[in-house]
Amino acid sequence: MDAKVFEIKEYMIVWRQLELLNFDGVTVQVRALVRCTGDDHAMDVYFLAEGSPMPPPFFDAPAKKGYMFMNIQDIHPFVDMLRNETPVYGHLRGDRPEWMSVTTGKEPVGEGEKG
Repeated sequence: MDAKVFEIKEYMIVWRQLELLNFDGVTVQVRALVRCTGDDHAMDVYFLAEGSPMPPPFFDAPAKKGYMFMNIQDIHPFVDMLRNETPVYGHLRGDRPEWMSVTTGKEPVGEGEKG
């Protein structure tokens, strides 16, 4: 099966003023990139400028790397999840790319912030 779930152990944020990249014939306007890495897999989440085309996510199984695309307005809650939740998982899906995602582990209802 062309699917992999991996625990995200590190991330890196790269801000761009505006970078044009081409993904499978779609030119996108990149404002930021969040690279999520695990032991042997990775996912690049590109945050695109308002009005930029949004290509579908894809998984390059031989390279063990996935690519997702989100609106730049979504970067703060995305990074907040990486900073404050544990564990966090990347779901790479070549069989169903529309199901690629970044998720938390199961948590008890009402856990909230303690302290």
